[in-house]
Amino acid sequence: MHKERSHNSPYPIFLKRKEATETMQHFTCAITLLFLVQFIVVTSAQLAESPAPAGPPNITAVLEKAGEFGTFIRLLKSTHVGDQINNQLNNSVNGITVFAPTDSAFSSLPSGTMNSLTDQQQVALIQFHELPYIVSISQFQTISNPVRTQAGDVNNGRYPLNVTTIGNSVNITTGIVNTSIASTVYSDSQLAVYKLDQVLLPLEIFGPPAPAAAPAPNKSKKKESSIAESPSGTSDSSGATAAVNLKCTYEGGIVFAAAVISLWWSY
Repeated sequence: MHKERSHNSPYPIFLKRKEATETMQHFTCAITLLFLVQFIVVTSAQLAESPAPAGPPNITAVLEKAGEFGTFIRLLKSTHVGDQINNQLNNSVNGITVFAPTDSAFSSLPSGTMNSLTDQQQVALIQFHELPYIVSISQFQTISNPVRTQAGDVNNGRYPLNVTTIGNSVNITTGIVNTSIASTVYSDSQLAVYKLDQVLLPLEIFGPPAPAAAPAPNKSKKKESSIAESPSGTSDSSGATAAVNLKCTYEGGIVFAAAVISLWWSY
């Protein structure tokens, strides 16, 4: 006969401890998995919300955000100067300075001014509002004149500006237009955009026409004059020769008469 297992056997206690341990392990794994899932979700959300690294500024985007530069933006696009500026911002360390006339500045021009320009002149006009390097508002106080513009870069040093400062006021002169920077539209380490209340008009496009060259002397008239004078000279020389011959004949006659008289007297 088998002995009945005593109620005081440690076996049931062992089973309970084992079940408790397994339950604790399952609970710990569940908590760990929950924290891991939460960490992944939070990290993914933070990465999704983090902005991408800021690239170079875009000139048209800057002007569109500022407002009141619609005409200048249209010209930047139609002349492709805006694309040139953005390419330079992406590929150059020199930066760019842009003088942006307002819509009111373009409206104040005489009617038909922009339509009278050729495509090449419109490009030069917009590039005339651009410096191929960045100039902060304080650096205008030490800038050297004449100031080289982007239009001058592609036109052998033409299209210069002259800049003067009085206190915090920056005055810009083209030879036709005299205006001041109204305010700073945008400024960082690559791009500076300044608001103007007048369009900068270059002398090379809007100045008085160059004086016409003096006509070359007419050589045919000189030749005619020489031909007209030559008979007079010939007549004078002929007259002089005739006078010499006459004088010689007269003197010879006197000598001959004296010889005849001398012979007759000797006889």
